[in-house]
Amino acid sequence: MNETFKMIVVLSLLCGLSGFTLATLKDTTSNKIEEQVMTYVQGPAIDKVLKGFSNSPVKDRKKFVIPGTRKQVTVFPAIKDNKLFGVALETSAKGFGGDVGVMVGFNVDKLNLLGIGITAMKETPGIGARIAKHGFTDQFKDHSASVELSFKGGTINGIAGATISSTASVEAVKKAINIFNQIKPQINTAWTKGS
Repeated sequence: MNETFKMIVVLSLLCGLSGFTLATLKDTTSNKIEEQVMTYVQGPAIDKVLKGFSNSPVKDRKKFVIPGTRKQVTVFPAIKDNKLFGVALETSAKGFGGDVGVMVGFNVDKLNLLGIGITAMKETPGIGARIAKHGFTDQFKDHSASVELSFKGGTINGIAGATISSTASVEAVKKAINIFNQIKPQINTAWTKGS
């Protein structure tokens, strides 16, 4: 009985020490991980959807609470000549192989899309993965803030053989449009035009 108690104490101490070590490691690396994601995942997508800015959208980013929820969304501003002309935000939707992440750029004056960039996906190579190609993503450039696939009565042509991937991309864009419309007053306050 005494030997069993010693084993339990030793195992408990080892588990506690391991848990503490992992929690400390997570805390110390979380900022570095976020920086890497911004640099190598979101940064290229932001550069694709926001053109002609003179600021650093990644450094000037702000988080906003989506009204009616506790969820936050990170918004990346595009500023030129001290004037906010566009913002980008990322959303996702369920695709064939998992979530499809989409960075969506918005023109804040005309209230239309500046474009989209795919940030994350696990779609089928050669078929579903074509949603990241220019032929598909270019359809969203300067598009109105109302999108739908052509087989559902819209103007966005899906990719043959990749209906789920195409639908996921459009659904992510729709989510972004909805979020943008909800937080637009906050955006205008956060980056006052002309200042």
